[in-house]
Amino acid sequence: MPATVTLRVNGAAHTLALDMRTTLLDALREHLHLTGTKKGCDHGQCGACTVMLDGRRVNACLALAVMHDGAEITTVEGLGTPEALHPLQAAFVRHDGYQCGYCTPGQICSAVGMLEEVSRGVPSHVTADLAERPLLTLDEIRERMSGNICRCGAYANIVDAIVDVAEGQA
Repeated sequence: MPATVTLRVNGAAHTLALDMRTTLLDALREHLHLTGTKKGCDHGQCGACTVMLDGRRVNACLALAVMHDGAEITTVEGLGTPEALHPLQAAFVRHDGYQCGYCTPGQICSAVGMLEEVSRGVPSHVTADLAERPLLTLDEIRERMSGNICRCGAYANIVDAIVDVAEGQA
């Protein structure tokens, strides 16, 4: 028996009748036709499916849609438009932070969430002093983005894009 779920995706409410086992990733891709969020490993190991869920970055392949009734979700499509790119989208283009592009939507969503975490003072595994606001060092960026895999190895350019945006926010 399907469950009725309302998800606010990129600012618009969508009421869906979903099987209880439908992941958030499949609800986005198969039911709402938002295909920017990619299905990579489908096991929460690659980060290609990263979206923002109520202000936090999550792997959409590990989240059941029915558990997030009423949630606010932002996908890569909700960050910017081709005419008005989000600063991280523009930085990825500027710094060639992609090669095949498959991981790029998840990388960008994760970077957005990571920068918000740092601005809120959320420490990471490599934060030197848990009582102080974390400094956005290269080690911090690499640690915080470690859940997002790029098979092409564009990591240096991805980090450069993130640094570019972080310096503009400082």
